[in-house]
Order: sequence, then structure tokens, then C-alpha cells
Amino acid sequence: MTVTLCELNSLLKIEMTHPLDILSHAPLFTFPPMSPCPSSLTVAGEFVYPNFTASNFQFIDSTGSFLFSRNGTFKASMFNPGAQQTNFYLCVIHVASNTITWSANHDAPVSNSGKMSLTASGINITDQDGNFKWSTPPLQSLVSALQLTETGNLVLLDQFNRTLWESFHYPTNTLVIGQHLVAGRFLSSTVSNYDLSTGDYMLAITASDVILQWQGLTYWKLSMDTKAYANSNYVVEYMAINQTGLYLLGHNGSVVVIQVNLSQSDFRIAKLDDSGQFIVSSFSGTDWKQEFVGPVDKCRIPYFCGRIGLCTRGSASDTPVCSCPFNFHVNSQNTISCVPNDVSFSLPVACNSTSNSNQLNSSLVSYLRLGYGIDYFANDFVLPVKYGVNLSICQEICSDECSCLGIFYENSSGSCYVLETVLGSVMASGSDDDRLGFIKVLASPTNLGGQTLEFPIVALVLLPFTGIFLLVTLGFFWWRRSRLSKTAEGKSDHATSPSSGDLDAFSIPGLPIRFDYNELELATDNFKTHIGSGGFGAVYKGTLRDKTLVAVKKITNLGVQGKKDFYTEIAIIGNIHHVNLVKLRGFCAQGRERLLVYEYMNRGSLDRTLFGNGPVLEWQERLDIALGTARGLAYLHSGCEQKIIHCDVKPENILLHDNFLAKISDFGLSKLLRPEQSSLFTTMRGTRGYLAPEWLTSSAISDKTDVYSFGMVLLEIVSGRKNCSLRMQSHSIDDDSSAGGHSSSSSGVGPGYFPLFALEMHEQGRYLELADPRLEGRASSEEVKKLVRVALCCVHEEPTLRPNMVTVVGMLEGEIPSSQPRMESLNFLRFYGRRFAEASMIEENHSEKDVMLYPQANASLTSTKSGPPASFSYISSQQISGPR
Repeated sequence: MTVTLCELNSLLKIEMTHPLDILSHAPLFTFPPMSPCPSSLTVAGEFVYPNFTASNFQFIDSTGSFLFSRNGTFKASMFNPGAQQTNFYLCVIHVASNTITWSANHDAPVSNSGKMSLTASGINITDQDGNFKWSTPPLQSLVSALQLTETGNLVLLDQFNRTLWESFHYPTNTLVIGQHLVAGRFLSSTVSNYDLSTGDYMLAITASDVILQWQGLTYWKLSMDTKAYANSNYVVEYMAINQTGLYLLGHNGSVVVIQVNLSQSDFRIAKLDDSGQFIVSSFSGTDWKQEFVGPVDKCRIPYFCGRIGLCTRGSASDTPVCSCPFNFHVNSQNTISCVPNDVSFSLPVACNSTSNSNQLNSSLVSYLRLGYGIDYFANDFVLPVKYGVNLSICQEICSDECSCLGIFYENSSGSCYVLETVLGSVMASGSDDDRLGFIKVLASPTNLGGQTLEFPIVALVLLPFTGIFLLVTLGFFWWRRSRLSKTAEGKSDHATSPSSGDLDAFSIPGLPIRFDYNELELATDNFKTHIGSGGFGAVYKGTLRDKTLVAVKKITNLGVQGKKDFYTEIAIIGNIHHVNLVKLRGFCAQGRERLLVYEYMNRGSLDRTLFGNGPVLEWQERLDIALGTARGLAYLHSGCEQKIIHCDVKPENILLHDNFLAKISDFGLSKLLRPEQSSLFTTMRGTRGYLAPEWLTSSAISDKTDVYSFGMVLLEIVSGRKNCSLRMQSHSIDDDSSAGGHSSSSSGVGPGYFPLFALEMHEQGRYLELADPRLEGRASSEEVKKLVRVALCCVHEEPTLRPNMVTVVGMLEGEIPSSQPRMESLNFLRFYGRRFAEASMIEENHSEKDVMLYPQANASLTSTKSGPPASFSYISSQQISGPR
């Protein structure tokens, strides 16, 4: 500690009997009274005791240091960052680097005469006039000492040496070795290195990840970084750093959920910088070494170029260039923001949640286009507010909301993203993305077409008569419409007539045939023959009046608001026609009932044929199914007017018709989910390993997610067995005891994760060992090699390394040479395989349907015969199946 001799003399006389005196190495003597006590004499230690005060002005070295850790690694000071003379803070400082690792009164600085006081009630900070600035919260017992530990933790202790309060539990912007940032806590950036006030950026720990946010908007996740490795699917409890890396830990710290490996270092910090970047650095000698940064791309930082500033990556990745987009110029009054070129336009101020005082007159609202190739940081982390709408509707949504400041519209999918409450920087995306941005602006009322908005006096006279005329006209149209409805009802052959809202459906172009509910009830014999179940409802076999067989899906998880949205989505799905996609023949929307009518696939789903005990699929049939499925997905991704990502590619959703013609089902239905059920796709851990790793990390989902799933299906088509099987069969074609087919295990027994075996056989060039043994050699080594290599390319852990489906079709057709899989992006399969084997030993009494999606989620499962562990989100493999 550092105190004046006068204070030390008084302290030692009073506190010599304190039990912590031994630890603090307090000298066993007292100083004689001195008056006056010069402030230039100081002495330091690791403890101070109640009735102690400190200020920067009081100490000789002008740093305000009054407390040191035992070995002098850290000190506590009343400190002024940057040597400015206005703002002083109670800080914990790493001595060797003079780096602040914690501050108390960061939002309430004091002058150099401000005081830190330690009393029996805790720590208090007051300004020079004695006004309160900051204090520790109420404590359970009286304080006996304040200690600064060797890890940099400031701790209040009671008389029994128990911790009452510690600074590690109240982090600011920095995490040090030995400190835990628990879920629910966060780091906040500072305004600058000199101003420690809370800035605009925040780092938070979620149940599965680390996220960076600006104004409540996410702009980065740890799981997105290529250096971050997902090890398990446990719930994250806290983040920590040590001598070897950065870790997210769960299960009382015994399980690593995500890790970032770093070089060995005895001292490092993880800091949310005032720039908005999360930086992990190590200190050695006299230098800091930056080891990890997120996001690396500074254009991903929300306010890097100010409001509506355009961030363009420069020649070097760390030197982006700021400018203003087309239609905007730099604000002369604020150089970190852009304003419209047209001075008759102004940027609106968003309303708050409790007031509609800023509700806008829609006639004053206009939109300035940003242009193609420009994107917004938040678009990758939020869902569109609407799907399948046109641009004008998207703009109307924004115009009607005073909180909306702009939109991004995705032309291919009709997705509408809104920018609410605050506007950050935009960025040059450097891609041919068809997302187009518009900034909402207000036209001056006196500049609308050069005309003023004067209200003519004659309007005051005519307005009452105009109102009466409009009422009469509306009454006439209402009467006529009611009469037409009754006439239509009399002529209808259906038992129930559509409502006026149903009639509006026919104004939406592209709708398929609309069926009456009673008609479908009759066709399915009152929904008698159940042929499948899925996440969207049950599927029944039916026969229409013309004797056509159909599959009728009763949707039970409808999420769209109103019939119009339902019709819009059905129109999109109904207009997609491809030989390898199941055709939507029609629909029914009557009352609360929503049904879809599909063509009937007489050979059922691929999983029944591939894994069942019936006749074996011949090799050519497998090739045709693989190619047909790939063509169907390629069409969804790039062939139809609006791109569709399936999100659930698996054998259950690949249906077979005559001559084993493969057709994909359930495409486009994810848009019909309720908002609260959107997590269905992110928790589908029961679909046997078809979901890409980005699902678990809540990263952006793209068409490459479907590519991963197709790769996993392709491996199953080759092997005739499920990728995740608790019991692996021997290579005997007579053993049909498992629906999972036959094993390719070299040992022939025990649990197995087939993708890992496929990777190992690829490395050894032993491709024929991967083919379904029931084929009895009726497959060439070259053809098996091609399919396995294509599959491995599809399941690369990094989405950007996966080919698109058009390329996959080309490789399967032989027009494009099959690529060489990238081994560095397939090593995750080894970890999955090990964890699957461990989990399978525990889960050996479970049915195969109940296996979790990813082996790493099974690292330490404890289950009973009654069902899977409750700690994991779970959906059985049959719950998301398509029509059979």
C-alpha cells in the first residue's frame, strides 16, 4: 500500500492486531507522531484497511498509486489516462505495460483532488467538494481490508478473510488471465484511451457464442472466425483466457465449447477496443503483440465511417477508405456523417418506443438509392421483416414506421430488411449480391414539386359535401359486393363459400388450384391414410375426383400473418416447376385450415428405399438419384426467379417416383413458420447429421448450407447406411437387423461416424470399401471415387470452400473435373467421429432415431430409456419429413 507516514503511524497503531497484518508484512513498530506530515513520503503494500483515503494529489509520483500486488505486477491508482489533467479514475493498472485493466468510476471521473475512501462499508469515490461519484454495492458484512491480488483483482475482505466484493465480477473493457466473463455479463468499450466513459460497443456472452453489438445490433460473432473451433454443444457459462488461448467454457468449466488457440504467453489481455474491435494481445518485455482481432475487416465495424459513410476496403486489409455513397456528400458540420446531395431532403430522426410524436406524413417520405454492391453490417444477423414482397411494399413498411430509417431489398427472394432507430456506416460488399439499399429521407413541405402546401379556402366549403359523397359511394359498393357474394354462394357447388378475404386471394397472380376443404376431406377419406409427418404437419394420401393420387399436407405450424401472406408464399412455391422438385398441385385456405396438395410419389422417400430391407438400390439408380437431387437444388438456388434455400435436405425429403426419379419436397416452407418457431431449424439435432456447422454457431445461413447437407446425403447414397449409426454392421449382406444399413467399419463392430471413415478411406485411396456391400462389387472404383470426392468437397467446414450446386451437377455429370477436397477444412470430422464414438457408448440403449445431430453434442450425455437428455434441444428424425 502507499500511504503518508502520518496515516501509516495511525494505521499501524490501530490495526497491528489484525489477522491480515502477517500477510501484508506490516512492520512491527510505529512511527512517532509527526506534524505536519509531508505528502511526499510514501510506502506501498498489498493491503489497505478501513479509514484510508487516497487521491492523485496526495502522492509523490503523481500517479496516485496507493496499492501494489504482492510481486508488483499490478497497482491501484487514482489515475489520469493520457496525462490529461481533468479526468481521474480509480484504476487497476498492469505495471510493466502501464495498461489499465479495470476502472471503477469510468462514467463519473473526478479531478486530481477527488478521493477514494475505504470504510467498513466499502469503497467510496467523491469529488473535491465531497460529492458522491461512485461506490461498491451494499455488502453482507463489514470490510476489514482491501487487497490487490497478483492477478489484478481488487478484493474487499471481511475479518474471516472471506471475499465480500471483487472487481473481477464487474468488468469494464478488459479481461485478464484468471478472470471469468460469465454469461449475462459484458465488456463495454470506452470513448477513447483518455476518456474511460462507456462507449457505443458491447461484447456479450450468449448461451452459445460471443457477440459484438453496437446500439443493440450484432455485427460480429466469435464462431464466425476461422481461428475459432467449436468443440461441443454445451451451454456457455463463461469466457476466459489463459497462457494458451481464449475459451468459452461450460459444464462448470469442464467442457470447452469454443476455443481460439494462441501461442504460449505468461500475460495477455482480451479487450474491447474503443474502435469496436475485440482484440487479444500478449505482453512480453516492452512490447504488446496483437494475437487475435474480431472483426478483422474494419468495414464490418458499424460506425467506422460515420452515419451513412461508405467503407471501402483499401489495398491493404487494414486500411479501408471512407467516402459517401451516391446521392450523398460529407456533412460540413460533422465530418463523420453523410447527408443528401439534394438540400430539399433531410434525414429523419427515429421515434422512440413510447412516443409517436415523430409519425411521418407519407407524402413527405422519399428514398435515396445506395446502389448495388453496397451492404449493411446488420443484414447478416437479422431476419427480413417480410419475404416475397415487391420493393414498393418494402418501402411502404418503412414509410409507416417512424422508427425505420432505411431498407435493404433483396430482389431474388423479395426479402425486406429494415434499418431501425440508428444508422451506421454502409460497406462496399465487393460482390454481385442483389441486395439494394435505400435511405429514407424527408422532402421539405415547401419544395414538393416546387409547389407550396397552402390550403385553399374553397376547400373548407367543399369538404363537407365531398365527405357525404364519399360515404354514399362506399355504401353503394359495399351493397353491391354483398349481393355478388350471395350470388356466388348460390351458384357454388362447395359446401362452404369463401369469405370476402378469400376472394381477395385471387388478385394474387400465380396461385395454383384452390381446393375446398370438404373436397380434400373427401379425397383423403376424412384423412384416413397417414403417410408421413413433418415439422409443418401431417401428410395423408388422397385421390381427387379425376382419380389422381395426391399427398395432402395439413399445415399446423402456420406463422404468416393473415391469408394474404400465405397466398403470397404459396404463389411463389406453386410457380416453381422442375422435374426434380415435387409439384405443388394446389392448396386450401378455409377458416383456420391450411392445406397443401402435392403430386403423389409412389415409391416413397429415399430413406425407406436406401436404408430399408427391400431390394437393394443398384449403382446406376443411386447415380440417377444423386444427380436428380443435385439438379433440383441447383434450380432452387439459381434457376428460379427467387432463390430458395431448402434448409432441410435429407433422405426423408427426397421422394422417389417411377424409375427412381428423385424429387425434392418441402422446399420454401420455412417461410410459413411462426416467428417463435424459427428456432426449429437451429435446433434440428435429430436429423441425423445433415445440418452444416453454421447452424450450431448461429452464423449466416446461405445456399452453401444446402450444399453441406447434400454432401452428407451423397455419402449415404454411396454407402447405403446412415452417417450416424449407433451400431455398425459387418460387411455381411445377410444381416438386415438394422435399418441403418451396413457398415464400412474395418472392425465390423462398434459405433461409427461414417463421414470420418470416408475421409480416412479417401486419404488411403481405398474407395471401394465405402460402397454399399450389398452391391457385391457392382460399382466401379472410379465412380465411387468421384462421388466420395464430390461429397467431401461439399462438407468442407468453411462454407466458402464448398462448391455451389451448379458446379456439383457439373462434377457429377463429368463435365467438370471433381475437385480435390481440402483436408484442413475436413479435420473437424475427426473430432466429430471421436465424440460420436464416446457418446455412442453411453447411448447404446437409445434407438437410432434419437441420436443427436452432431457428435460433439453427445460428449457427455446421460440418458435413460425414457428419452433423450433434457439439457439438449431435441427433435426426432421423423418430425421434419416431407410428404411421402
